[in-house]
Amino acid sequence: MFKSIRTVVYKVADLQKAKDWYTILLGIEPYFDKPFYVGFNINDYELGLDPDMENVSYGTSVVTYWQVDDIEQAKLDILNHDGSLYKEILDVGGAVKVAEFKDPFGNMIGIIEDKSFKK
Repeated sequence: MFKSIRTVVYKVADLQKAKDWYTILLGIEPYFDKPFYVGFNINDYELGLDPDMENVSYGTSVVTYWQVDDIEQAKLDILNHDGSLYKEILDVGGAVKVAEFKDPFGNMIGIIEDKSFKK
């Protein structure tokens, strides 16, 4: 079901400050820069900065997104293996869909269906 790690997203309270810090650290400008999300392309993988701090607590501030071919089937598989839905499937544009879950141990699992990602 999981193909590869695709994206790691850090939840940040101050998006501008985080964007500036990672721009300096990585030595590159973000390829996607909006008030709701900043994305850096690092060797065809993504480091994302997300200012949405709603319901963020210890253990939920970092989400690693696993590439899947079929997000609906992956959702069912996770739920059928005692995972719990954290954020419902969301179409974020450009044929990209994401969802977030917690495993039975409280860890965050993100899944992403990105038809443009070839790895």
